[in-house]
Amino acid sequence: MNKEQLDRIHTGKGFIAALDQSGGSTPKALLQYGIKENSYSNEEEMFEQVHEMRTRIIKSPAFDSKYILGAILFENTMDRTIDQQFTADYLWEKKGIVPFLKVDKGLAGLEEGVQLMKPMPDLGSLLKRANERHIFGTKMRSVIKEANAAGIRNVVEQQFEIGKRIVSAGLVPIIEPEVDIHSADKLKSEQLLKDELYKQLSALDQDARIMLKLSIPTEPDFYRDLMDDPHVVRIVALSGGYDQTEANEILARNHGLIASFSRALSEGLTAQQTDEEFNAKLSHSIQSIYEASIT
Repeated sequence: MNKEQLDRIHTGKGFIAALDQSGGSTPKALLQYGIKENSYSNEEEMFEQVHEMRTRIIKSPAFDSKYILGAILFENTMDRTIDQQFTADYLWEKKGIVPFLKVDKGLAGLEEGVQLMKPMPDLGSLLKRANERHIFGTKMRSVIKEANAAGIRNVVEQQFEIGKRIVSAGLVPIIEPEVDIHSADKLKSEQLLKDELYKQLSALDQDARIMLKLSIPTEPDFYRDLMDDPHVVRIVALSGGYDQTEANEILARNHGLIASFSRALSEGLTAQQTDEEFNAKLSHSIQSIYEASIT
Protein backbone atom coordinates (compact mmCIF):
# COMPACT_ATOMS: atom_id res chain seq x y z
CA MET A 1 0.00 0.00 0.00
CA ASN A 2 1.32 3.42 -0.96
CA LYS A 3 1.64 5.56 2.22
CA GLU A 4 1.42 8.85 0.33
CA GLN A 5 -1.79 7.73 -1.39
CA LEU A 6 -3.25 6.44 1.90
CA ASP A 7 -2.60 9.79 3.62
CA ARG A 8 -4.16 11.67 0.72
CA ILE A 9 -7.35 9.59 0.80
CA HIS A 10 -7.52 9.66 4.61
CA THR A 11 -7.02 13.38 5.23
CA GLY A 12 -7.11 15.17 1.86
CA LYS A 13 -9.70 17.82 0.98
CA GLY A 14 -11.73 16.89 -2.07
CA PHE A 15 -13.81 14.03 -3.44
CA ILE A 16 -13.55 10.82 -5.47
CA ALA A 17 -14.63 10.75 -9.11
CA ALA A 18 -16.47 7.57 -10.12
CA LEU A 19 -15.59 6.83 -13.76
CA ASP A 20 -16.47 3.17 -13.53
CA GLN A 21 -19.64 2.53 -15.55
CA SER A 22 -19.24 -1.05 -16.79
CA GLY A 23 -20.59 -3.10 -19.69
CA GLY A 24 -24.24 -2.89 -18.67
CA SER A 25 -24.31 0.83 -17.90
CA THR A 26 -21.95 2.05 -20.63
CA PRO A 27 -24.61 2.54 -23.37
CA LYS A 28 -26.58 4.76 -20.95
CA ALA A 29 -23.45 6.73 -20.01
CA LEU A 30 -22.60 7.22 -23.70
CA LEU A 31 -26.16 8.29 -24.51
CA GLN A 32 -26.00 10.87 -21.72
CA TYR A 33 -22.74 12.04 -23.33
CA GLY A 34 -24.51 12.46 -26.69
CA ILE A 35 -23.31 9.25 -28.41
CA LYS A 36 -26.19 7.09 -29.72
CA GLU A 37 -26.07 3.30 -29.80
CA ASN A 38 -25.99 3.25 -33.60
CA SER A 39 -22.60 4.99 -33.61
CA TYR A 40 -20.78 1.81 -32.48
CA SER A 41 -21.34 -1.66 -33.89
CA ASN A 42 -19.81 -3.93 -31.23
CA GLU A 43 -18.62 -3.99 -27.63
CA GLU A 44 -15.00 -3.14 -28.53
CA GLU A 45 -16.09 0.02 -30.38
CA MET A 46 -18.36 0.92 -27.46
CA PHE A 47 -15.50 0.61 -24.95
CA GLU A 48 -13.26 2.61 -27.30
CA GLN A 49 -15.81 5.44 -27.27
CA VAL A 50 -16.26 5.38 -23.51
CA HIS A 51 -12.49 5.40 -23.03
CA GLU A 52 -12.30 8.51 -25.22
CA MET A 53 -14.94 10.12 -22.99
CA ARG A 54 -13.06 9.20 -19.81
CA THR A 55 -9.75 10.30 -21.32
CA ARG A 56 -11.30 13.68 -22.15
CA ILE A 57 -12.49 14.03 -18.53
CA ILE A 58 -9.18 12.91 -16.99
CA LYS A 59 -7.01 15.08 -19.28
CA SER A 60 -9.18 18.16 -18.77
CA PRO A 61 -7.45 20.95 -16.79
CA ALA A 62 -10.60 20.97 -14.63
CA PHE A 63 -9.82 17.41 -13.44
CA ASP A 64 -7.35 18.63 -10.85
CA SER A 65 -5.92 17.08 -7.67
CA LYS A 66 -6.76 20.34 -5.89
CA TYR A 67 -10.38 19.10 -5.90
CA ILE A 68 -10.19 15.38 -6.72
CA LEU A 69 -8.51 12.89 -4.38
CA GLY A 70 -9.14 9.69 -6.32
CA ALA A 71 -10.85 8.18 -9.36
CA ILE A 72 -12.60 4.80 -9.67
CA LEU A 73 -11.92 2.98 -12.93
CA PHE A 74 -13.62 0.12 -14.74
CA GLU A 75 -11.42 -2.93 -15.48
CA ASN A 76 -11.41 -2.14 -19.21
CA THR A 77 -10.15 1.41 -18.46
CA MET A 78 -7.37 0.07 -16.21
CA ASP A 79 -6.03 -1.95 -19.15
CA ARG A 80 -6.07 1.01 -21.57
CA THR A 81 -3.65 3.90 -21.86
CA ILE A 82 -3.70 7.69 -21.86
CA ASP A 83 -0.73 9.26 -23.68
CA GLN A 84 1.12 5.90 -23.72
CA GLN A 85 0.73 5.39 -19.95
CA PHE A 86 -1.66 2.96 -18.30
CA THR A 87 -4.62 4.95 -16.94
CA ALA A 88 -3.74 4.42 -13.25
CA ASP A 89 -0.14 5.57 -13.80
CA TYR A 90 -1.33 8.62 -15.73
CA LEU A 91 -3.75 9.52 -12.93
CA TRP A 92 -1.15 9.29 -10.17
CA GLU A 93 2.03 10.43 -11.95
CA LYS A 94 0.57 13.21 -14.11
CA LYS A 95 -2.41 14.28 -12.03
CA GLY A 96 -1.65 13.28 -8.42
CA ILE A 97 -5.02 11.47 -8.27
CA VAL A 98 -5.28 8.07 -6.53
CA PRO A 99 -6.55 5.19 -8.75
CA PHE A 100 -9.24 2.72 -7.63
CA LEU A 101 -10.76 -0.21 -9.54
CA LYS A 102 -14.37 -1.48 -9.64
CA VAL A 103 -14.10 -5.25 -9.07
CA ASP A 104 -17.68 -6.52 -8.79
CA LYS A 105 -19.39 -8.36 -11.66
CA GLY A 106 -22.78 -6.72 -11.17
CA LEU A 107 -25.82 -7.51 -9.06
CA ALA A 108 -27.68 -10.77 -8.46
CA GLY A 109 -31.49 -10.82 -8.51
CA LEU A 110 -33.62 -9.34 -5.73
CA GLU A 111 -33.89 -11.63 -2.70
CA GLU A 112 -34.90 -10.76 0.89
CA GLY A 113 -35.22 -7.11 -0.17
CA VAL A 114 -31.60 -6.83 -1.36
CA GLN A 115 -29.36 -7.51 -4.34
CA LEU A 116 -26.13 -9.25 -3.44
CA MET A 117 -23.11 -9.21 -5.74
CA LYS A 118 -22.77 -11.87 -8.40
CA PRO A 119 -19.95 -14.40 -7.86
CA MET A 120 -16.43 -13.17 -8.67
CA PRO A 121 -14.55 -16.32 -9.71
CA ASP A 122 -11.61 -14.35 -11.16
CA LEU A 123 -11.12 -12.01 -8.21
CA GLY A 124 -7.68 -13.38 -7.29
CA SER A 125 -6.21 -12.81 -10.74
CA LEU A 126 -7.93 -9.41 -11.03
CA LEU A 127 -6.38 -8.24 -7.74
CA LYS A 128 -2.97 -9.45 -8.94
CA ARG A 129 -3.37 -7.39 -12.14
CA ALA A 130 -4.60 -4.42 -10.10
CA ASN A 131 -1.36 -4.51 -8.10
CA GLU A 132 0.70 -4.75 -11.31
CA ARG A 133 -1.20 -1.73 -12.68
CA HIS A 134 -0.50 0.28 -9.48
CA ILE A 135 -4.11 0.44 -8.29
CA PHE A 136 -4.54 1.64 -4.68
CA GLY A 137 -7.99 0.32 -3.83
CA THR A 138 -11.13 -1.34 -5.14
CA LYS A 139 -14.88 -0.77 -5.17
CA MET A 140 -17.82 -3.20 -5.15
CA ARG A 141 -21.54 -2.49 -4.97
CA SER A 142 -24.60 -4.22 -3.50
CA VAL A 143 -28.09 -2.69 -3.25
CA ILE A 144 -30.57 -2.59 -0.36
CA LYS A 145 -34.18 -2.02 -1.46
CA GLU A 146 -36.06 -2.83 1.74
CA ALA A 147 -35.45 -2.79 5.49
CA ASN A 148 -35.09 -6.57 5.68
CA ALA A 149 -32.75 -7.43 8.56
CA ALA A 150 -31.63 -10.81 7.16
CA GLY A 151 -31.07 -9.37 3.66
CA ILE A 152 -29.04 -6.44 4.98
CA ARG A 153 -26.94 -8.77 7.14
CA ASN A 154 -26.22 -10.90 4.06
CA VAL A 155 -25.15 -7.82 2.05
CA VAL A 156 -22.73 -6.61 4.71
CA GLU A 157 -21.33 -10.08 5.43
CA GLN A 158 -20.68 -10.69 1.72
CA GLN A 159 -19.04 -7.27 1.33
CA PHE A 160 -16.69 -7.78 4.29
CA GLU A 161 -15.87 -11.38 3.37
CA ILE A 162 -14.63 -10.22 -0.04
CA GLY A 163 -13.23 -7.03 1.49
CA LYS A 164 -10.89 -9.13 3.67
CA ARG A 165 -9.52 -10.87 0.56
CA ILE A 166 -8.85 -7.45 -0.98
CA VAL A 167 -7.07 -6.26 2.18
CA SER A 168 -4.94 -9.46 2.07
CA ALA A 169 -3.91 -8.52 -1.48
CA GLY A 170 -2.57 -5.20 -0.16
CA LEU A 171 -5.39 -3.03 -1.52
CA VAL A 172 -7.98 -0.85 0.25
CA PRO A 173 -11.56 -1.98 -0.49
CA ILE A 174 -14.39 0.51 -0.85
CA ILE A 175 -17.37 -1.39 0.55
CA GLU A 176 -20.57 -0.10 -1.08
CA PRO A 177 -23.90 -1.31 0.34
CA GLU A 178 -26.13 1.24 -1.44
CA VAL A 179 -29.52 1.95 0.10
CA ASP A 180 -31.96 2.73 -2.71
CA ILE A 181 -32.90 6.42 -2.36
CA HIS A 182 -36.47 5.57 -3.44
CA SER A 183 -36.90 2.94 -0.73
CA ALA A 184 -40.08 3.44 1.32
CA ASP A 185 -38.20 2.57 4.55
CA LYS A 186 -34.81 4.12 3.77
CA LEU A 187 -34.16 5.35 7.33
CA LYS A 188 -34.93 1.95 8.84
CA SER A 189 -32.62 0.31 6.26
CA GLU A 190 -29.86 2.75 7.23
CA GLN A 191 -30.26 1.93 10.92
CA LEU A 192 -30.03 -1.82 10.23
CA LEU A 193 -27.08 -1.23 7.89
CA LYS A 194 -25.17 0.81 10.46
CA ASP A 195 -25.58 -1.90 13.11
CA GLU A 196 -24.26 -4.54 10.69
CA LEU A 197 -21.33 -2.31 9.64
CA TYR A 198 -20.32 -1.86 13.31
CA LYS A 199 -20.53 -5.61 13.86
CA GLN A 200 -18.22 -6.35 10.89
CA LEU A 201 -15.79 -3.51 11.67
CA SER A 202 -15.33 -4.75 15.24
CA ALA A 203 -14.35 -8.19 13.91
CA LEU A 204 -11.63 -6.94 11.53
CA ASP A 205 -7.93 -7.45 12.19
CA GLN A 206 -6.43 -4.48 13.98
CA ASP A 207 -4.41 -3.24 10.99
CA ALA A 208 -7.10 -3.79 8.31
CA ARG A 209 -8.09 -0.60 6.47
CA ILE A 210 -11.31 -0.21 4.50
CA MET A 211 -13.48 2.56 3.04
CA LEU A 212 -17.26 2.83 2.89
CA LYS A 213 -19.37 4.18 0.04
CA LEU A 214 -22.89 4.87 1.28
CA SER A 215 -26.08 6.55 0.10
CA ILE A 216 -26.41 10.07 1.52
CA PRO A 217 -28.34 9.38 4.76
CA THR A 218 -31.89 10.49 5.53
CA GLU A 219 -30.71 11.99 8.84
CA PRO A 220 -27.78 14.42 8.41
CA ASP A 221 -24.53 13.23 10.03
CA PHE A 222 -26.00 9.75 10.59
CA TYR A 223 -22.66 8.11 9.73
CA ARG A 224 -20.50 10.69 11.54
CA ASP A 225 -19.49 8.32 14.37
CA LEU A 226 -18.49 5.58 11.90
CA MET A 227 -15.80 7.94 10.57
CA ASP A 228 -13.95 7.66 13.87
CA ASP A 229 -13.55 3.88 13.62
CA PRO A 230 -9.79 3.20 13.28
CA HIS A 231 -10.40 0.75 10.39
CA VAL A 232 -12.21 3.37 8.28
CA VAL A 233 -9.93 5.37 5.96
CA ARG A 234 -12.78 7.51 4.60
CA ILE A 235 -16.53 7.45 4.04
CA VAL A 236 -17.69 8.60 0.62
CA ALA A 237 -21.22 9.12 -0.69
CA LEU A 238 -22.85 8.03 -3.94
CA SER A 239 -25.30 10.28 -5.78
CA GLY A 240 -27.74 7.37 -6.13
CA GLY A 241 -29.95 8.95 -8.79
CA TYR A 242 -30.22 12.45 -7.30
CA ASP A 243 -29.30 15.13 -9.83
CA GLN A 244 -26.13 17.09 -9.15
CA THR A 245 -27.78 20.08 -7.43
CA GLU A 246 -29.86 17.96 -5.07
CA ALA A 247 -27.00 15.55 -4.35
CA ASN A 248 -24.74 18.50 -3.45
CA GLU A 249 -27.39 20.10 -1.24
CA ILE A 250 -27.99 17.02 0.88
CA LEU A 251 -24.31 16.03 0.92
CA ALA A 252 -23.38 19.44 2.35
CA ARG A 253 -25.51 18.70 5.43
CA ASN A 254 -23.24 15.76 6.30
CA HIS A 255 -19.98 16.92 7.88
CA GLY A 256 -16.92 14.92 6.87
CA LEU A 257 -18.83 12.94 4.21
CA ILE A 258 -17.31 13.41 0.75
CA ALA A 259 -18.71 12.69 -2.70
CA SER A 260 -17.97 9.76 -4.95
CA PHE A 261 -20.32 10.74 -7.74
CA SER A 262 -20.62 9.16 -11.17
CA ARG A 263 -23.68 10.35 -13.08
CA ALA A 264 -23.86 13.59 -11.06
CA LEU A 265 -20.24 14.33 -12.03
CA SER A 266 -20.62 13.85 -15.78
CA GLU A 267 -24.05 15.54 -15.91
CA GLY A 268 -24.25 18.00 -18.82
CA LEU A 269 -21.04 16.86 -20.56
CA THR A 270 -21.42 15.96 -24.26
CA ALA A 271 -19.21 14.79 -27.11
CA GLN A 272 -20.53 17.68 -29.19
CA GLN A 273 -19.16 20.40 -26.87
CA THR A 274 -16.00 22.26 -27.81
CA ASP A 275 -13.10 21.66 -25.42
CA GLU A 276 -13.72 25.13 -23.99
CA GLU A 277 -17.41 24.37 -23.30
CA PHE A 278 -16.63 20.88 -22.00
CA ASN A 279 -13.91 22.10 -19.63
CA ALA A 280 -16.06 24.98 -18.36
CA LYS A 281 -18.99 22.64 -17.61
CA LEU A 282 -16.73 20.04 -15.95
CA SER A 283 -14.98 22.75 -13.93
CA HIS A 284 -18.32 24.05 -12.65
CA SER A 285 -19.44 20.53 -11.68
CA ILE A 286 -16.16 19.69 -9.94
CA GLN A 287 -16.16 22.98 -8.04
CA SER A 288 -19.73 22.49 -6.79
CA ILE A 289 -19.16 18.85 -5.75
CA TYR A 290 -15.92 19.88 -4.02
CA GLU A 291 -17.70 22.64 -2.05
CA ALA A 292 -20.37 20.15 -0.90
CA SER A 293 -17.65 17.66 0.10
CA ILE A 294 -15.59 19.94 2.34
CA THR A 295 -18.38 20.85 4.77
